[in-house]
Amino acid sequence: MSNVGVYATVLGLYLAMLVGMGLWMGRRTRSAADFYIGGRQVGPWVTAFSFVAAYFSSVVIIGGGAFGYKYGMSTLWIGAANVLVGCTLVWIVLGRRLWEFTTRLDSMTIPGFIGKRYGAREAEVFSALTIFIFMIVYNVSVLVGMGRIMEGLMGMPYTEAVLIAGLIILIYVSIGGYLAVVWTSFIQAWIMIFGLLLLAFATLGRVGGLTQASLDLAALNPGLVETPGVWGWGGLVSFALIVSLGVWGMPQLLVRFYSMKSTRVLRLGVVLVTLGGAMAVLPYMTGAMSRLILPPLENPDLAIPMLTKTVLNPWGGAIFLAGVMAAGMSTFASVLIIVSGAIVRDLRVGGAPRSAPKGVVAPPGSSHELMLGRMASMMAGLISMFVAYRPPALVLVITAFAWAVIASACLWPVVLGVYWKRGTRAGATSSMVAGTVVALVWMMAGKPLGIHGFIPGVAVSLVVFVVVSLFTKPPDPALLRRAWGEE
Repeated sequence: MSNVGVYATVLGLYLAMLVGMGLWMGRRTRSAADFYIGGRQVGPWVTAFSFVAAYFSSVVIIGGGAFGYKYGMSTLWIGAANVLVGCTLVWIVLGRRLWEFTTRLDSMTIPGFIGKRYGAREAEVFSALTIFIFMIVYNVSVLVGMGRIMEGLMGMPYTEAVLIAGLIILIYVSIGGYLAVVWTSFIQAWIMIFGLLLLAFATLGRVGGLTQASLDLAALNPGLVETPGVWGWGGLVSFALIVSLGVWGMPQLLVRFYSMKSTRVLRLGVVLVTLGGAMAVLPYMTGAMSRLILPPLENPDLAIPMLTKTVLNPWGGAIFLAGVMAAGMSTFASVLIIVSGAIVRDLRVGGAPRSAPKGVVAPPGSSHELMLGRMASMMAGLISMFVAYRPPALVLVITAFAWAVIASACLWPVVLGVYWKRGTRAGATSSMVAGTVVALVWMMAGKPLGIHGFIPGVAVSLVVFVVVSLFTKPPDPALLRRAWGEE
């Protein structure tokens, strides 16, 4: 069997499994609560590993490898920050409180939580619009990652690769909803981990071990093994923070806490998510070592696909291909659920009374809303596929842009919303607008001082939130009692 035949066989079986799981889970999806948060019945293993799969998508595998190729071993600090800040700490700090608050407030989405926590419909709409626009931008980067790996390994035209991957995901998400997403993500996380370990060990064998690789990279350029190295502190710290602290405001990851059976899930879940998340360092390491194996590349996004073809046999390459596809599909699917919720629950349903006339606005939780959710996820996926045909910039650059805006808008209203009672409606709304505007303006100005827009965006958002909250009317005591469970 030819190499392409091996890849096609493994990938075809894998994609068929995903569609089958989507159909199976579709039979268990009977309400909007099932479609968006799995009816709050998900256990620790599935919650933890689906979090890992949604976090470390093809963006990290392809984009992280590209940054490792371009900037060297200093990028390992990004992977370390992913594990400590983006996995362990967010589970410890936000997991319990977010589950308790969203359960008391009966919210299924991040905009829904913000709207109910602060009694602010305008904040709910603003966050929903931000999520709708920039989550689609993020999904473009995920599709690009999957398309590049299929192009590099199988010789498949990039546009065909994007079309195949996108349509398969649309099928199982629109049918199976959140349950299909988390269960497929659980399986996909294990495939990702195995594929990354396989590539890492094969690469280490080819370069003669980590010590020898470091010596050889230093001979090429000492900056490739130093910190901050050729990248500089501004770029390194900015990206480490945006792809780790930025998680604290990313809806497709925070929704994992909504769907847990209970807070007892967190006890084992924290351990599992830390162990699973440790794989984050591998793409950066293998990307850096690929400089010693591959010829100079015009497009660093091709480093991991080309390395895979070079150091793995066809069956090993096929397994790694499945791992990258698993990574991308889990994230893409998670984002579709979030975008669907933003459209249907927060922009369409959120502020409407339950008595709204039939045909105007669907009552929250209705079967009609379930149908609208499926249609919205299909629409969001098709838009992402269309944009991905002619994508701009490097994969990780697109991701960082989207994460910067979403985190600048949502991070502090979420984090302070479960810790600080003095946070007000005006504080939350103004901080979201200010953080978003600053992040966008900073990035359009060309990232002065080499600092990404995430840093000033989140900093300004925090200052505005605190200052405006302290100088405006305190929240309604009844709203606080309900949110804090003091009724």
